[in-house]
Amino acid sequence: MEEQREVQTEREEPATQEARPSPLARKTAVIVGASSGIGRETALKLCAMGYRVYNLSRTPFKGERVRTLTADAAQEGEIAKAIEAVGEETGGFELLVYSAGFSMAAPLEYAKSGDYRYLFEVNYFGAIEAIRASAPYLKKKKGRAVLVGSIGGDMPIPFDGFYSSSKAALAMLAREADLEMRPQGVRVTALLPGGTATDFTYSRRVYNEEESKSYSPSVRKASAALANIEQGGMTPSLVADAIIRLAEKRNPPPVSVAGGKNSLLRYAYKALPERVTDWFVRRKFNQK
Repeated sequence: MEEQREVQTEREEPATQEARPSPLARKTAVIVGASSGIGRETALKLCAMGYRVYNLSRTPFKGERVRTLTADAAQEGEIAKAIEAVGEETGGFELLVYSAGFSMAAPLEYAKSGDYRYLFEVNYFGAIEAIRASAPYLKKKKGRAVLVGSIGGDMPIPFDGFYSSSKAALAMLAREADLEMRPQGVRVTALLPGGTATDFTYSRRVYNEEESKSYSPSVRKASAALANIEQGGMTPSLVADAIIRLAEKRNPPPVSVAGGKNSLLRYAYKALPERVTDWFVRRKFNQK
């Protein structure tokens, strides 16, 4: 679960920042959301491998090895415009990583449409735009696309159901894109990490008592449990390693899980009756 929501008061045209990448780099990667968390860790590791890396986000990458093109995943057309700028400059690229994300803890009954529509713009529709815009350039290089999903897409997370729904949709998007683009030499994978210890935890939009109304005590308990799971979970470095393995793999799967423990957990969720898994979720998130 990755990247964070930030406040921006005016739209910006995609603009380059930081130092330009070395022309000696062997491969090129485009990361949507490399300014922090999993995306940033992936960018650093790819740079160390000799990739030239472009970051597409609202916040610049801190460091000289990655070039930032300013773009907001929630604004239609901005990601596509930035990707086209990269494609025109490079002629094509080997890797697209979609790591932008937003999360909110809110009761379904009182959730504001602006919040959950924003969530889907960032988590899902932005990924569609990124894949569509990248397709011509990935096909030139027989490249790979990795969409950072979540094990939460396979299970309900109390009061974070919009996030789970968006990640479930993202996994199906990856499967569909892989089916369609495989004959063109492009492979697409949704990578599902479990809880990951990043600042994403602290950027979650948690509804307050006035907004949550009668659900407020349950919202507080669930969001606190989720924060503990994340901060006690995987490191972003391990997730970045999983992304890079998929990028370098000859025949990557359309859906992959980061971490052996998470793989077992996902298998259990799918094998056990939903009544059992929902009981487990209620206990895990301190719900009655």
